[in-house]
Amino acid sequence: MTSAQVRITILVDNQVTEGLAAEHGFSLCIEIGDKRILFDTGQGGVLSANARALGVDLDKTDILALSHGHYDHTGGVAQVLAHGRNINVYCHPGVVLPRYSIRNEIATPIQMPPESMAALDMLPSKQLHWVLKPVMLGEKIGLTGHVPRETTFEDAGGPFFLDRTRQRADPIVDDQALWIGMDDGVIVCVGCSHAGLVNTLNYIRHLNPGLRIRAVIGGFHLVNADRERLEQTLAALRPFELEMMVPCHCTGQPAVALLREGLGQRVIPGAAGRTYQF
Repeated sequence: MTSAQVRITILVDNQVTEGLAAEHGFSLCIEIGDKRILFDTGQGGVLSANARALGVDLDKTDILALSHGHYDHTGGVAQVLAHGRNINVYCHPGVVLPRYSIRNEIATPIQMPPESMAALDMLPSKQLHWVLKPVMLGEKIGLTGHVPRETTFEDAGGPFFLDRTRQRADPIVDDQALWIGMDDGVIVCVGCSHAGLVNTLNYIRHLNPGLRIRAVIGGFHLVNADRERLEQTLAALRPFELEMMVPCHCTGQPAVALLREGLGQRVIPGAAGRTYQF
């Protein structure tokens, strides 16, 4: 287990603390000892300014890990890689797929922006790591790779498709989470939880036998969930006995309210500018 202090700062989120800019997107800076990991990049519009305001030097990024290939998590890839260090990028091959959200017969592109894809293309092959299965980023720091979909009540969380004509549903197979093994439990970071929050936590518990999950931070993508799914999610979360849940980005206010009602003060809504130390 890692005994180093873990410091996690929210750089980009829909909600912000004073002096920062909000954006529909998500990004975390994870500091573990002398290692700095950037988990997602938001849309790219506020990442650099928020990082400067928070005293986070993006030049010191060692690893960029992408939770999945949507624009609101990958829009800042080019600007991060432009910082010139030998940054290693970890992501599922599915991050570059064309993707659409289709509502009222209107297909909206939501894939990784072209400039972000170009930046990945230009990266030396030794620095680009395609993640299909669990991989370690350091001592007890891991990425899940593809998360098995086992629950009956969780889905990708929206009208997502791989084409404009609704012929191919997008299960968002590239969705992955990051976990940090501590002496007294596991800290989990999620981007949007398109694989399902409960599926994700169950899989990470499987990868870390004997360790309990202490905390989970990130987007839970319950914004489109109906009451039945919310209640089933809450019931499935209770046995984890989490110390802390930090819902961000795409969780949705009704879901946050239900989680707070069911789990109490352990649920602490996140916002850009907030930092958590373990």
